[in-house]
Amino acid sequence: MIQEKKVLAIIPARGGSKTVPRKNIREIGGKPLIAWTIEEAKKSIYIDRLILSSEDDEIISIAQQWGCEVAFKRPIELAQDDTPGIAPVLHALSQLPIYDYIVLLQPTSPLRKVIDIDACLEACVKTHSYSSVSVTESDSSPYWMYTVDKSGKMQPFIKTPNIFERRQDLPKVYLLNGAVYVAQTAWLLQNKNFISEDTTAYIMPLERSLDIDTEFDLLWMQNHIKHS
Repeated sequence: MIQEKKVLAIIPARGGSKTVPRKNIREIGGKPLIAWTIEEAKKSIYIDRLILSSEDDEIISIAQQWGCEVAFKRPIELAQDDTPGIAPVLHALSQLPIYDYIVLLQPTSPLRKVIDIDACLEACVKTHSYSSVSVTESDSSPYWMYTVDKSGKMQPFIKTPNIFERRQDLPKVYLLNGAVYVAQTAWLLQNKNFISEDTTAYIMPLERSLDIDTEFDLLWMQNHIKHS
């Protein structure tokens, strides 16, 4: 609970990942990937209830073993490759009592810490925002990016009268890192998206912003644990 407002956290984990098969329960550092998120979420001083949304029996069983509540089983039609990310959240909200705030924690962000979860929620509440999401500063600037037409000619992706020759002169830009999404429940039910023009950014350091999407990401994580 934060400022007398109840907080629900949802971990979405479907079983049908094709890029990295069974990635949500692949072992990293002696425990399944999803356990990294469960452990940090359970440390939160604000989260009143932590639940899993999954259609997969094995993922459900493992999540329960690590102390995550499974209040329902996600319908298979909401666990497809083309299922919008917001769909499992809206489904969860339809199955549970209303909470004031929703926190979405994807299991593919194993380096996210409880400080990030709680600070993102604080950013949303203290700024009176409808939503807040975690981002990290990008080391690839769109101001140095180009499109290439069929003839091979280059055009700046962002057309600007300024020519940035030095990296330190570039405007800072930020990427969604997928680690933490927070929103007021009533607003989310209407907006059906965690992001709007009024969304507040919570800036996370690059070293905690890994989003596992490929086998290489998994290998990097294993090496990171081995040498940390």
